[in-house]
Amino acid sequence: SVKPLPEISIEKVEFLDDNIVAFVRNTGPSEITIAQADVNDRIYPAAIEPGRTLTRLADAKVIIPFVWNRGEPYEIGITTDDGTRFHEKVKSAAPAPRPTVGQASTFALIGTYVGVIPVMMGLVWYPFIRRLSSNKYNFFLSLTAGLLVFLGIDALLESNEIAVNALAPAFNAQILIIMVAIVTLITLLYVSQRLIQRASKRSKPDIEYKSGYSSRSEPDLDLKDIRSSTSFQQQQMIRPIAISMMISIGIGLHNFGEGLAIGAAVLLGEVALSSFLILGFTLHNTTEGLAIVAPMAKSRRIPLAKLMVMGLIAGGPTILGAWIGGFLYSPIATVIFLSIGAGAIFQVVYSIGSWMYHINGRGGLLNNHWIIIGFAFGMLIMYLTGLLV
Repeated sequence: SVKPLPEISIEKVEFLDDNIVAFVRNTGPSEITIAQADVNDRIYPAAIEPGRTLTRLADAKVIIPFVWNRGEPYEIGITTDDGTRFHEKVKSAAPAPRPTVGQASTFALIGTYVGVIPVMMGLVWYPFIRRLSSNKYNFFLSLTAGLLVFLGIDALLESNEIAVNALAPAFNAQILIIMVAIVTLITLLYVSQRLIQRASKRSKPDIEYKSGYSSRSEPDLDLKDIRSSTSFQQQQMIRPIAISMMISIGIGLHNFGEGLAIGAAVLLGEVALSSFLILGFTLHNTTEGLAIVAPMAKSRRIPLAKLMVMGLIAGGPTILGAWIGGFLYSPIATVIFLSIGAGAIFQVVYSIGSWMYHINGRGGLLNNHWIIIGFAFGMLIMYLTGLLV
């Protein structure tokens, strides 16, 4: 029988003091043995941990003693015992970030600058949003939906790019993306509905007291009508806040993926890319605060502390993502997190759509030009700011 061809994925290359470390994985159908390693087509002795022989999907660390120069390009080659060579190019060598207090502080500062501050700046829209008319409220709600749809599609495309360029076919990463996004969407639909129901039950005794009082003082009133009216008022208060909280969580998961991208770019030596990502994501994320406050425009006044918490939920994960991407980058983990973020964002879009249907009715939702314009404008904003990334 014909022996299947070997396949090795070089998942990550780190530049340490007088060493180059390549993290490799056997993604082929059969066991392989690493024979040698080279840098720029020149063979060097290498230590391989835990061993040279790798079973299917097993990984190893190839340590090559080499005095490298910062900023220079390098090609790392790994050759198996049958003579097949695999390589990975690094455009600009840079020291691998180490988990020190100083480096962690740097990533935290980047995450704050990219995620937290822009989102907080976007929350400043809240006082303006509260004074809007019904049509303009619909415009900003649909604009929020447009922003989020763009973010969801962007997360799926980004995860697909990593799946194609950084993961072997053995992982079936593109199927994994769809599966994780759908499971996340369904799970969060269930969780969000439970949260709304729980919040409704907490205020139910107060509703029943008011209904009982009304029935005694106004005997001609129908108790069922009172409860129905009060239930609608209750949803008017509870549901927008719940939607805004889910938007914060969805954006937080998306920003976690952005943090992973920035941290990974720094780790992999993509200096120019990391700089563009920081600048682009900062401008890109200023619109996310608007997405959070838009559903609450017609609800009761929200305490500043609650707005700040929502902003931190949305922007804070950028810091965590930068830490993980910079110190513990894993392509498969990045794909999973981005897919979770996409599923969470589409769940929020569904919640916004159902809320708009609730307040406008079917005819009002489909025939209102403010809604169509807002949705298109939201996607256009994200597209234009995305050109900077």
